[in-house]
Amino acid sequence: MTKAINDVLKQLDDLVWGIPLIVLILAVGIFMTIRLRGLQVRRFSLALRNLFANEKKGEHGEMSSFAALCTALSATIGTGNIVGVATALVAGGPGALFWMVVAAIVGTVTKYAECLLAIKYRVVAEDGHIVGGPFYYIERGMGKNFRWLGKLFAIFGIGAGLLGIGTFTQINGITSAVNSFFDPENQWCLQLFEREYSWSVIIAGLLLTLCVALVLIGGIKRISNVAQVIVPFMAGTYIVSAFLILMFHISEIPAAFVTIFQSAFGLRAAAGGALGAMLAAMQKGVARGIFSNEAGLGSAPIAAAAVQTDEPAAQGLVSMLGTVIDTVIICTMTGLTIVITGSWDVGLDGVDVTTRAFQIGLPFQPQVSSFILMVCLVFFAFTTILGWNYYSEKCLEYLIGSRPGVLKAYQWLYILCVFIGPFMTVSAVWTLADIFNGLMAIPNLIAIVALSGVVVAETKKYLHKVDSGLLK
Repeated sequence: MTKAINDVLKQLDDLVWGIPLIVLILAVGIFMTIRLRGLQVRRFSLALRNLFANEKKGEHGEMSSFAALCTALSATIGTGNIVGVATALVAGGPGALFWMVVAAIVGTVTKYAECLLAIKYRVVAEDGHIVGGPFYYIERGMGKNFRWLGKLFAIFGIGAGLLGIGTFTQINGITSAVNSFFDPENQWCLQLFEREYSWSVIIAGLLLTLCVALVLIGGIKRISNVAQVIVPFMAGTYIVSAFLILMFHISEIPAAFVTIFQSAFGLRAAAGGALGAMLAAMQKGVARGIFSNEAGLGSAPIAAAAVQTDEPAAQGLVSMLGTVIDTVIICTMTGLTIVITGSWDVGLDGVDVTTRAFQIGLPFQPQVSSFILMVCLVFFAFTTILGWNYYSEKCLEYLIGSRPGVLKAYQWLYILCVFIGPFMTVSAVWTLADIFNGLMAIPNLIAIVALSGVVVAETKKYLHKVDSGLLK
């Protein structure tokens, strides 16, 4: 039965993440890069300046640019950076990292465009709080005749939150890492659902479910407050750890880049298999890259819409930094450590691949290296669970309106999905997440292209104010 389900999911995954969607994602990024004349490079320093700019009194919104970025990063920096990169390299070879970074570079401007549109077309709900996201810029920007497309996005967003990127993958990654550290031989097990599970998995799952419940009941402000503390600290810890591995193996970095490049274009495959190897690397790299940084997915705009600003382009610039931090920096460092240590090609899967890379690469006892990775993964995935609850809840709110009772029931359903996540199989979990991610991206990318003229006009207007000294 399990094999049959996995086979069906695999077929759906191949259908959703086929060549057309990969081409669409890259094409939209390239199209917007050309229309905005390489904005992600030309105005990168302005994006950094906006990140730490003081909030202006009287501007609309509920949180600062930094808080919104941390909230968005809380949803993106997670298992995708640690487990997702590993699964991409195992399935698609080292070349998957190349395509992951390529998708991220063009994706930065996609992230800019979608977050700009989120603020441009956001609305004030009946109770006074601000809401926005792809469903609103589809409906208000493209017109009410396209409201069905916004609803489609919202449905896929709920599915991604409940059954994919928001719950199952995150809690599964956490409990796998905890199990690998505390009970790698599965000596302490309990029979559940006709399978044996380590007590470390069960206890970690229960504790994380409790912590998630305590935070979610507090709403977006509590989520953003938690994210502002956890995300910078844990991202810094992880980056320093990966940097140490690269420094202790600095002489091997050039060879790793050669391996990655050759694999990206199928040059390491046997005769006749180059195209297939290249397509596998591209598919896994782009899919995992989107899973990790969510550029074009339409999730980050939901958080960006609540930012306290009256300049949509200003927050768009800040939001695009999320893709840089998440994929260009963190995922690249993870991928390099895996390639340098060779842990992608020894028959391991999931978090075990990255754990082995840390154990080999760091100058500590294996237990210490495993503990560092486990702690980083636990906090990364925890904040991702929180961020995606907010995203999927807003998708539901768009579909049914502001109905507190239903939204509260949804929160408890979300918590239930977190609770059962550890008992899902790894392959099924990641395949399901890929499917919903791909389905979310399609209506959002259509909207970005349709409203690209609005993005260009808003950008020109904002940059004119900046260059004229009208904005500080």
